[in-house]
Amino acid sequence: MSVFIGGAWPYANGSLHLGHIAALLPGDILARYYRLKGESVLYVSGSDCNGTPISIRANQEGVSIQDIADRYHHEFVDSFSKLGFSYDAYSRTDDQQHHQIVQQIFLQLLDNGYIYKKEIEQTYCEFDKQFLPDRYVEGVCPNCGQPSRGDQCDNCSSILDPLDLIDRTCKICGNEPVTKATEHFYFTLSSFQDELEKRVGRAKQSKAWRNNAIHLTERYLKEGLHDRAVSRDLANGVSVPVKGYEDKKIYVWIEAVSGYFSASQKWAIETNQCDAAFWSEETVSYYIHGKDNIPFHSIIWPSILMGINKKAFPTHIISNEYLTLEKKKLSTSKNWAVWVPSILESYNPDSVRYFLTVNAPENRDADFSWREFILSHNSELLGAYGNLVNRTLKFIDKSFDGHISGAVDVEVTPKIQSRYAEVGILIEQGHFKQAIETIFETIRFGNKYFDAKQPWREIHENRVECKNILLTCVHIIANCAQLLSPFLPFSSEKMKGMLHLDTYHWKSIERVSYQITQVSPLFERIDINRIGEELEKLKLNAK
Repeated sequence: MSVFIGGAWPYANGSLHLGHIAALLPGDILARYYRLKGESVLYVSGSDCNGTPISIRANQEGVSIQDIADRYHHEFVDSFSKLGFSYDAYSRTDDQQHHQIVQQIFLQLLDNGYIYKKEIEQTYCEFDKQFLPDRYVEGVCPNCGQPSRGDQCDNCSSILDPLDLIDRTCKICGNEPVTKATEHFYFTLSSFQDELEKRVGRAKQSKAWRNNAIHLTERYLKEGLHDRAVSRDLANGVSVPVKGYEDKKIYVWIEAVSGYFSASQKWAIETNQCDAAFWSEETVSYYIHGKDNIPFHSIIWPSILMGINKKAFPTHIISNEYLTLEKKKLSTSKNWAVWVPSILESYNPDSVRYFLTVNAPENRDADFSWREFILSHNSELLGAYGNLVNRTLKFIDKSFDGHISGAVDVEVTPKIQSRYAEVGILIEQGHFKQAIETIFETIRFGNKYFDAKQPWREIHENRVECKNILLTCVHIIANCAQLLSPFLPFSSEKMKGMLHLDTYHWKSIERVSYQITQVSPLFERIDINRIGEELEKLKLNAK
């Protein structure tokens, strides 16, 4: 089976915060899981280095667009690496190869009759003497009445045109823009309405898309799809490959999602492999993003794929709700955020991965609080998992010189074996929170088993039984470490070393003996005084 996993491309105009990671982490869990199963996996993403957000940041700092793109792309690569994201290819949209692939897609859509030219009216700022990119136009959303920018309303998720906004202003100078006639290319999105309705209906029936993706997509389809501009007058981006129109850029909404295909092609070139299996009708594909990106993955990207004769319709859409911070909406402009480079300086990456999985905004908004983050680390990662590992392995190290052998409890074996199918189904269906909770139920069972069997007593009364008890506990630990490896890769790797396991697979580890070395705590306790310190720092830094 070929499994394609596409993580949304973060804009390279500022640091990543925990809201980004909460939305993107499921992609890495899926990739690691399917690799353990032995499936053929291609997991891609990249930095979005084109478009308006980068231009805005460059203007604010008085530096070049390239400077901003380079700075944040390299920071993203570092952050994802420290968090254990296992991308097969992590690209960037200002890469020359990406530009070539996007232009090929544009020309193929043009040749297939899905792109046409049209004269339109567009917002123009007479003060700044330029046509305004959609994000440079701000105003009030005509659908919900909330402040919005010209491409999309963050409040109600409506895809907008700047001319739709009420009380329009130019983001650069604050003046009211005028409208001027200009010519642009349009994509016949409306021509895919019927086919999308059929495919979305099948996705709804299979429950392979998150409910928010189904509901929002059905809303757009009910309202009727409209043709959309695919070119814009922008400072940076992919040039339109049509003679006489080279100064115009391919609009980011069609260009950025095409990054999935360009990153796939880049991987194929760099590894000397063929990526065709990841773009066929049989491909199992997952698209991982926040709910604000739903229409780009449920409507626009599928339409592009159909328009270029690719049959890899998104089989799974994992679209998380939002992550709030201390019960308040994340705000990068007000610096009300926990920035990824900062949290990784002080905390274990598995602690971050654990909290954002067990408190994931899968079906509703979820909150990150420093109190819950630190207490969950101390009670679950340290108090439950770390405690089971430490008490078991130290006992073996002290009493049996690190070597344990015997027979695993016959009542425990089927319980552990069944976890693989149970947790695997939950992961494949996108229920990551439930999956990790199921594994931690097994860890808690292991602690109860240790307490009930009292190996500290049995070592004096029945040494053979004591060894069987401890081997059973190691059996639980080894399999939990393997089950947790998609979620907590760093501690699972550490467990692999302590238990001398060669490699992990998605099937029960069945061994009658273990040589245990280098026993050390999996996790360190976090001083609860850090809660107050982090809250104070958050409030002090907020604008």
